[in-house]
Amino acid sequence: MRQNISTLKGIDWFTVILYLILVGFGWLNIYAANTDPEVPVFFDMGKEYLKQLVWIGFSMVTIGIIFLTDSKFFVEFSYIFYAFTALLLILVIFLGVEINSAKAWFQVGGMRFQPVELAKVAAALAIARAMSRFQFSFNKLEDIARLALLWVTPILIIILQNDTGSALVYFAFFIPFFREGMTPYILLFGFIAIAVFILTLIIPNYSILLILSAGLFLLMILRKHLKESLIGLAVAGVSYGIGTFIFKTETGETNYDMALITGMIAASLTVGTIALLRQFPKIGVYLLLFWSSVVFAYSTDYIFEEVLSDYQRSRILVLMGLKEDPLGAGYNVNQSKIAIGSGGLTGKGFLQGTQTKFNFVPEQSTDFIFCTVGEEWGFLGTSTVVILFVILLMRLVFLAERQHSDFSRVYGYSVAAIFFFHIAINIGMTIGLAPVIGIPLPFFSYGGSSLWGFTILLFIFLKLDTNRTQLIR
Repeated sequence: MRQNISTLKGIDWFTVILYLILVGFGWLNIYAANTDPEVPVFFDMGKEYLKQLVWIGFSMVTIGIIFLTDSKFFVEFSYIFYAFTALLLILVIFLGVEINSAKAWFQVGGMRFQPVELAKVAAALAIARAMSRFQFSFNKLEDIARLALLWVTPILIIILQNDTGSALVYFAFFIPFFREGMTPYILLFGFIAIAVFILTLIIPNYSILLILSAGLFLLMILRKHLKESLIGLAVAGVSYGIGTFIFKTETGETNYDMALITGMIAASLTVGTIALLRQFPKIGVYLLLFWSSVVFAYSTDYIFEEVLSDYQRSRILVLMGLKEDPLGAGYNVNQSKIAIGSGGLTGKGFLQGTQTKFNFVPEQSTDFIFCTVGEEWGFLGTSTVVILFVILLMRLVFLAERQHSDFSRVYGYSVAAIFFFHIAINIGMTIGLAPVIGIPLPFFSYGGSSLWGFTILLFIFLKLDTNRTQLIR
């Protein structure tokens, strides 16, 4: 009894109230997206807003169970929970139903459940445990391998479900990784990968090779390897000239790609040999980064052209402004922007959204629920939602930093990172700033498993926070 009273006193009620406000406002918008004011029939169990109301009630019961559970339970059973959700992810591939080309839902009667929502919670718990035990360090290969296995396993399984959007959410874990000491070079690799991917869609491959080569040359000069840089440049130039002559002679055509690659291979071998003899290991790292980028550029080009479907390619090209397709891949986003823009400063009013009422925006109550907010509540409404989410994220980071336990801190940052990824990408895709990858807006998008998953994710952390002065192991 005393423990329960202590738990109630230790609860961060500010975050709880924030959660209730977001869930309540989210439900109002689901109601607005699924009701016709001219046919006021509220108690229709076929309506999404009533189903969501049931899940809200179920989530409240779950919150009570979480707060009655000992915090150590989430540590001790984290790996078991992870294994259980991994099994669910595998089973859904064989036993699940296919929706929007993704086989990611179990269906029992009229109820659907998406196990990936629980899998995110399990991954956050398992990663937190792995990073808080055995003096974890990013300098130990075995620690990195264990962490990588926990991180990549659900990604691979989810990709097999053809649910790429949910798989991408796992990249949010790089935020807690970085907080706990991951080298910033990993983030640099990530930014380079994004830049290379974009460039492959805009310019020829040999131009990307030239840009990467210039970047490598500049990096080595900045790191005070001028002599090695000049030697590499000279070897690359001579080899490029010879390669161009040979390809022209043999084929009758100038193959800029192969000539440039030949030049860079010769330069890399020369500079790499010098670095090995003079014991300059960082040059080896630079060369590895360069060739990883080259391989990524060519593989990305192949995947984009040969692996992705026409619709997926169109979505990417429309997002980047390289293609106009207002009635195809760009339809959802165009209609969403029209709905948000039509709301003006204060909106058209609750239940007065014409884009909403006439179903101009597909997935209005799920992935594109934010445009309902924009149309009916206007700029003030959307700004309020964004501000509330920003406050939630800032509060989660604050709570994570005050934890005495490494497990609680890592888990807290994982929660904040997952929420941040969902919020940024979902809102970004409704206004045309992010690709449409089909991930929900926390507490707003219709979906019982989504609401339940986000609720569990958040309130396990709030439960851990009630023991913030303890070293939970």
